[in-house]
Amino acid sequence: MQYQLIEKIESKKARIVVVGIGYVGLPLVVEFARAGYRVTGYDRDPEKVRLLNSGESYIGDISSAEVGPLVEARLLDATTNADVLSDADAVIVCVPTPLNKTKEPDMRFIVSATDDIVAHQHAGMLVVLESTTYPGTTRELVCPRLSESGTVGKDIFVAFSPERVDPGNTRFGTRNTPKVIGGRTPGCLSVARALYTKVIDSVVAVSSTDAAEMVKLLENTFRAVNIGLVNEFAVMCHHLGVDVWEVIRAAASKPFGFMPFFPGPGLGGHCIPIDPLYLSWRLRSLNVQAQFIELADAINSAMPMHVVGRVVEALNRGRKAVNGSRILIAGVAYKANVGDVRESPAFEIMRELRRMGGDVEFMDPHVRAIDEQGLQMRSVDTATSFAQYDAVVIVTHHASLDYRRMLDESRVIVDTRDALREHGGANCTNVLKL
Repeated sequence: MQYQLIEKIESKKARIVVVGIGYVGLPLVVEFARAGYRVTGYDRDPEKVRLLNSGESYIGDISSAEVGPLVEARLLDATTNADVLSDADAVIVCVPTPLNKTKEPDMRFIVSATDDIVAHQHAGMLVVLESTTYPGTTRELVCPRLSESGTVGKDIFVAFSPERVDPGNTRFGTRNTPKVIGGRTPGCLSVARALYTKVIDSVVAVSSTDAAEMVKLLENTFRAVNIGLVNEFAVMCHHLGVDVWEVIRAAASKPFGFMPFFPGPGLGGHCIPIDPLYLSWRLRSLNVQAQFIELADAINSAMPMHVVGRVVEALNRGRKAVNGSRILIAGVAYKANVGDVRESPAFEIMRELRRMGGDVEFMDPHVRAIDEQGLQMRSVDTATSFAQYDAVVIVTHHASLDYRRMLDESRVIVDTRDALREHGGANCTNVLKL
């Protein structure tokens, strides 16, 4: 069965279904379709399905000009009907893996996707989980369900390959970002490698699904811990009257032994604020404490309130309280030059300023409107005068914002990203840094 499936993959006769066609799944279905495979995106969201079947993209990294010809060539389509899994030779699961309110893994999307696969399972099928999760998920949660209808490594092949999507990255995309793969058995790894080598330039094999799951958690824990360290340095430098950005840039001149990370208003996105806590949760079940992870989470989670404190200081300079002040949040996306707002620290900052009585608006050239965490509003026009606000808070450093005009018009600015330095704002009296 293994060699028959590999032969089908090699001849591009394999039918591929990607479960979940968001920021991770959509670039993947496009890449497989480009390679000449017949690909279907399966998603519960009817709007995503409608748009994809119309040849329209709904994420910034993939253009409609890329999607349209693939749909017209009948290499790519989408559906909300799980029956499509019955004809799949390879199923790639790219569903969300959020945390619940107590910061524990919410596995319902992975469980639901696995149940859909089991209901349509047949011999000679490859199942790959790409959703970031705790070590042991594929082995303990996915494989037992699939093995009820066949032997893993003989009838059905299972692997884990962590997604490495970086929204807005113009240098590294799906094809040229190396792909880590771990199979449940050597045969599972062989089948998964055969599939991914058709669309990925470099495939990195590891010994097990557990190892592959751990790779992703190490990558993002490395970033979370170092961001936590530099955020703590930012708070220290504030109290010491030192410019943290100057310190970081000077330290980065060392050609060895140092890698610059930069502070900010808090962590956002689909990976860094969430993934390390999967590992922390897993270790707690083994009576082991992930001390670095938990400390970094505490520091990073406190940054939005640090920003609120800086806004209070900024308004106090003008003898104003937050209550009754007009405050503009410049940028609500979680990172620069994208429209992705997942886990953005802007929302906690906005909610707290509103709770304190502030009249809060936002300006974001990439986000037209938000309906997140109790906040429902539209972006003000980017040509809006900054002079009408008592304070402007730069949360996201979008390149297209007019920072020179912001400096000229604003009464006071809290710059959490050092966005104003290159525009002459390093020593302006109306600018407070993080």
